[in-house]
Amino acid sequence: MNKTFQSVDEYVNTFPAETKEILIKIRKIIIDLGNEIEESISYGMPAYKLKKQPIIYFAAYKKHIGIYATPSAHSHFDLQLNEYKKGKGSVQFPLDKEIPYDLIKEIILFKLKESK
Repeated sequence: MNKTFQSVDEYVNTFPAETKEILIKIRKIIIDLGNEIEESISYGMPAYKLKKQPIIYFAAYKKHIGIYATPSAHSHFDLQLNEYKKGKGSVQFPLDKEIPYDLIKEIILFKLKESK
């Protein structure tokens, strides 16, 4: 997807209903946890920062949801993320399996604490 998005709503609305529902849930978790978090589009995906420090990015793909919470969070949650495909600062949650919303919440809380 090479489209430039102006808002997270615009980004989310480009996906099929099932994927859109997942993205909305992740977005709600982020916003509910950090009332000072700034929402934007960065690198073509939803991005969330606190005091200009990255907290988390997420993106949807054909077969997975990608979460980008920087290497520190991924290192901290390495065991919990072990069953998923990972990169240095990314993890892929397959769309054909249950999305671990509680784990995503823990990652965000870790990043919020780290950024204070």
